[in-house]
Amino acid sequence: METTLIIVKPDAVQRGLVGRIVCRFEEKGLQLVGMKFMQIPMATAERHYAPHKEKPFYPGLVSFMTASPVVVMALRGVGAIGICRNLMGATFGSKAAAGTIRGDFGVSNAFNLIHGSDSPEAAAKELGLFFRQGEIVDWTRMGEGWIYDLSSGTPE
Repeated sequence: METTLIIVKPDAVQRGLVGRIVCRFEEKGLQLVGMKFMQIPMATAERHYAPHKEKPFYPGLVSFMTASPVVVMALRGVGAIGICRNLMGATFGSKAAAGTIRGDFGVSNAFNLIHGSDSPEAAAKELGLFFRQGEIVDWTRMGEGWIYDLSSGTPE
């Protein structure tokens, strides 16, 4: 099982898309193990986007991410990172396929609605930025056997 970070960005929050976006992940079968509504502190945004610090879009990105509240989620599932990235769609809404979050709700290349970790290493780092110890909850879903084939003893 992988756990990944998803951020429903300020544009999606302002447009009232939070519920519809959360639904996409839950309907796919991913398990919600952490969630909070928050205003990202400037220092956290700067750490989160540090790999882009030398790029021309960095100041605007940090400003955008701290301008309005976001929803951060920890989602868990087999292959959760890849599944989430497929559900999100291409980075730019204008190029994202219909049926994806960005393809269905976005047209902007700057405001792209959602962030998702791109690797297990990034997920671990990002989850640590946005969730404190104990805020990600291990719990058993009663319907797990209807999401994954558990006949071999491990989820498939």
